[in-house]
Amino acid sequence: MTGGYLSIGDLAARFGLATHVLRHWEDVGLLAPLRDSAGRRRYRDDDAETVAMILLGKQVGLSLDDLSVLFAEASDRTARRNLLRAHRDQLARRVAQAAAALDTLSHALDCDAEDFSSCLHFQAKVADALTLTTAAN
Repeated sequence: MTGGYLSIGDLAARFGLATHVLRHWEDVGLLAPLRDSAGRRRYRDDDAETVAMILLGKQVGLSLDDLSVLFAEASDRTARRNLLRAHRDQLARRVAQAAAALDTLSHALDCDAEDFSSCLHFQAKVADALTLTTAAN
């Protein structure tokens, strides 16, 4: 774009979005496009960069509220880092859970046992699950 302005339709098309998405992001304060004399939105290069950052944030699982905190000028570095750290820790837990699930499924597929429920590895997983359930109650 470099110096020109994009309409809402052009910016939405550039990122494969519906125009209502950009309007919503404006409503929640993530975008602030210029307006022409007829009131039409005119997006600049920095608006396109903001859309790219929003999409990247959503790709890593951040909510629009999280992004509002990260983008806020009044937000201090410590608050931003705490938000990112908490999200990273939550994501790391989900990755570990997914890796454990993948390991269990891979073992079940590769197991020589006729019935996976008779597999010693699987039985150990069941025993661990029972222990965790009993400890939680």
